[in-house]
Amino acid sequence: MTKDNNKKSVELLWEKFLKENPENKLKEKPISFYFCDNEKDANECAELVVKGIKQATATSLWWYEKNNENLPKEGDQYIITDWNGNAKAIIETTKVAPTPYNEITAEFARIEGEGDKSLEYWKKVHIAYYTREMEPYGEKFTEDMIIICEHFKTIYRK
Repeated sequence: MTKDNNKKSVELLWEKFLKENPENKLKEKPISFYFCDNEKDANECAELVVKGIKQATATSLWWYEKNNENLPKEGDQYIITDWNGNAKAIIETTKVAPTPYNEITAEFARIEGEGDKSLEYWKKVHIAYYTREMEPYGEKFTEDMIIICEHFKTIYRK
C-alpha cells in the first residue's frame, strides 16, 4: 500500500467515526501514530488496541522533552495505525500519571497489555526500548526517570 493510501485510511477512519459519532467533541482529525520502534511490535500493539487489551502506554518524559511535544491530557484522542500507517483504531486518553520508572506497578503493566502482561516482562522490554531511544543522543536510561503512564480506552475500531 502506498503512503497516500495509508494517509487516506486514517482520513477515512476518522470520517467514518465522526459520521457514526456526531456528538464527538473533537472534529479535527487527531494525530495518528503507531506504538513501538519496530514493525513486529507496532503491528502487535495495534491489534491489542483493536481487541481492547492494550489500554495504556508508557512514553518517557525524556522523549516528550527531546521532541518538544506536549504531554498528553485526559480527553485527547489519537488514531492508532500499524507500522505501515494503516488506521486501526481511535483511542481517548482517560488518565495521565507521570511515574518514576522504578515505581511502575504490576497493575499498570497488566493494563498496558503487552507480552505476558507481567511487570517483569514490562520492565525488560521497556528498559530496552528507552535505552534504544536515548542511545543516539549519548544519554542513558535511569531507574528513576519519569515515565508518562497514559491510560486510554479504545473508542473506535476498524
